[in-house]
Amino acid sequence: MAAAAAVGEMAEAAARLRRLMAAEPSTRLESVRALTGLFRQAQPREMAEESLFRDLLEILMRASNEIEQACKDFSELLDLDTCLVLIAECFRCLRNACVQCAKNQHVMRNLGLIATSVHLIKLLDGMPVKEEPLLIAFRCSLQFLGNIAAGNGDSQNSIWKCAFPDLFLFLIVTDYLLQCPELVKALYAKLSNQERVTFLELIMAKVSEKNTFTNEEMNVFLRHADFLAGCFQEKCKTVLKLTSAADAEDEEALVTIRLLDILCEMTSNNGQLKYLQTLPDLLETAIDTLRLTHLAGKQTVNIFTTTHSMTWQEEVSHPAVGFKAHLIRLIGNLCYKNKENQDKVYELDGIPLILDNCSIDDNNPFLNQWAVYTIRNLTEQNERNQELIAQMEEKGLADNSALESMGLQVEKQDEKLILRSARKKPS
Repeated sequence: MAAAAAVGEMAEAAARLRRLMAAEPSTRLESVRALTGLFRQAQPREMAEESLFRDLLEILMRASNEIEQACKDFSELLDLDTCLVLIAECFRCLRNACVQCAKNQHVMRNLGLIATSVHLIKLLDGMPVKEEPLLIAFRCSLQFLGNIAAGNGDSQNSIWKCAFPDLFLFLIVTDYLLQCPELVKALYAKLSNQERVTFLELIMAKVSEKNTFTNEEMNVFLRHADFLAGCFQEKCKTVLKLTSAADAEDEEALVTIRLLDILCEMTSNNGQLKYLQTLPDLLETAIDTLRLTHLAGKQTVNIFTTTHSMTWQEEVSHPAVGFKAHLIRLIGNLCYKNKENQDKVYELDGIPLILDNCSIDDNNPFLNQWAVYTIRNLTEQNERNQELIAQMEEKGLADNSALESMGLQVEKQDEKLILRSARKKPS
């Protein structure tokens, strides 16, 4: 009954909007707002007719004309806030109508709503005022583009043709793009590897400069974190191309390096760390990649080979310098005060791998320090991991000097090996 009632309400709201198309914007607003609420349900979305989206398109086109006139003569648009509120509500309505509804995405794209929206976004950017109603309209317009692009290659292509490169670059630099995770995904899919490297560097700068987040900002960045972690997991093995000097500038591998940099930075933020710690595949990927690169460095002399004296002048600025250190940093972050991940590293035989990287390596600045940090996080309140390292030291499989550098020592108590903090010698 509830679904049938919603469908009836939707038909009534659409008809009311049609009757009020010639009315004042404030009058049409309530009809659009009613449709926005109804489109939160799947059945009204599925039975929406093309005529409704034509009406919403007409409202946006009228708004575009009014905004253009306002930019020429600001006094011409007396009620700017009402116009912007109506624009925002139209975009909310369209955004909701796109959710898991390829039919509506297709209809809107064919009507030209993408091109109209991009044009309106450019107009909003050119407005002489930057107050809250305009910012809300801007945000809702981007959310609509994100939703119409979600899982829809044709819509992604259309957005790309309308928005790249000028609007796209503006959105990145001004942070607007990062407010819309679905749009980030859609446009990222269209970038070349070289463009992805630049894009990821810009995201890295934004992630690094943010120390505190509102709840809304944190939710947005968690969606970015999920997406970027998935990209890293998918492409991590491409970094092995860098074992060949001829492929030292392989762009796909450079993307992987930048993804790792961002994940290290994101896991340094407590809110994002807790979320990323719940992605078990990310930890497994980091360990597997560390194992592959470590093995590759032992098989032949390359950028992943441990070296104590820099003899290859050409390697000083190699893009993979520090890659293994960053993998260990990521593992350490993911295991920080997290028993489940500590145990997972044990099960994946990751502890001997990390101990094997407790050394000075000119190809990986601070490798030893990150390994020390990671071992501390792996052994904190984890007796099984402590015992494994103690047994390895007794068998000569763990370097005692490395343990000492971590402030750890192995003691034997009642025939049991215990790993504990090293006692300070009296001065």
